[in-house]
Amino acid sequence: MISSVYIHIPFCHNICTYCSFTKFYYNQDMVKKYLISLKEEVLKRYKGEEIKTIYVGGGTPNVLTITELEELFKIIAIFKLSNDYEFTFEVNPECLDYEKIKFLKQHKVNRISMGVERVNSKFLKYLGREHNFNLVKERIQEIKDIGILNINVDFIYALKNETLKDLDKELDLLLSLDVPHISTYSLMIEEHTKLYIDKTLEIDSDLDYLMYDLIRKKLISKGFKHYEISNFAKSSYESRHNLVYWNNMEYYGFGLSAASYVGNKRFTNTSNLNKYINGNYIKETETLSKKDKISYALILGFRKIEGINIQEFNKKYNVNLLELYNIKELIKNKNLIIQDGNLRISYDKIYVSNNILVNFVGE
Repeated sequence: MISSVYIHIPFCHNICTYCSFTKFYYNQDMVKKYLISLKEEVLKRYKGEEIKTIYVGGGTPNVLTITELEELFKIIAIFKLSNDYEFTFEVNPECLDYEKIKFLKQHKVNRISMGVERVNSKFLKYLGREHNFNLVKERIQEIKDIGILNINVDFIYALKNETLKDLDKELDLLLSLDVPHISTYSLMIEEHTKLYIDKTLEIDSDLDYLMYDLIRKKLISKGFKHYEISNFAKSSYESRHNLVYWNNMEYYGFGLSAASYVGNKRFTNTSNLNKYINGNYIKETETLSKKDKISYALILGFRKIEGINIQEFNKKYNVNLLELYNIKELIKNKNLIIQDGNLRISYDKIYVSNNILVNFVGE
């Protein structure tokens, strides 16, 4: 049963140097057309299920005006929302004000994910960001004052010329925001980004590891649980929506380039804005065999630090997890371990988890 919805708003007032997501400069006329098409897609595909998690991402969803947000939330009101729901809305601080925060609160948003990315002005400029740390502090406080306490901040590390000292200092400032969830990502140089066009190189892998290790040790020492490769949360503040993905559960994705998992199919929407506005929503459809479903479940499930519950997995897929692929060998060489009924990647191997996950691609 589907109980989660992702909605993509692809518009931004500024294009960051590292961003490879589907995005376009804000244009009032295009926003109007996009929202019309978004509503049509929702009405066409949504089957009336009770929804427990909604995630509005982008792009920069809060670049929309209050009038445009009103239209967006009329679309969101189509969904039957569970009483016990999580409703996340992505924001950037420079496009946010008290009026918009109040609007989001009034329209049932109970979780905010803010693109902070960095604290130091030098690194913010490098990433093409237009805010500063003082603005971030002001916006976070306003969000708390309005009554939304479930807040995530995104943070990007492993930047050119960054040192461990730089990182440690910025983590202290990030922690001073006193938010219950932090997502951390090593900078990847993706095609079709300014950093890629400028021929920027990723940092040395040994330094990248030291930075990852510093982050997880520091956040854990401050009471955060490292519950997914890139995510840290205070108790009970794990992202329920993202856990839907990592637990290989079904979900709807609406909007440009959004992905869906429905029944035995995975869908990917078009990233062509004109096609989407003309009602040509879906670009690719993948029909899944049982083997495909198991492969996805392993690759996604092992992203969680606690791993995969063996009994639940066996029941869901009618298999013996420990007999699949070369799992016994991975256990023997201590890449995987069994603990508390779960099969998980050894914690000291989390950083190189991709080397383990590749075992479950195909067979």
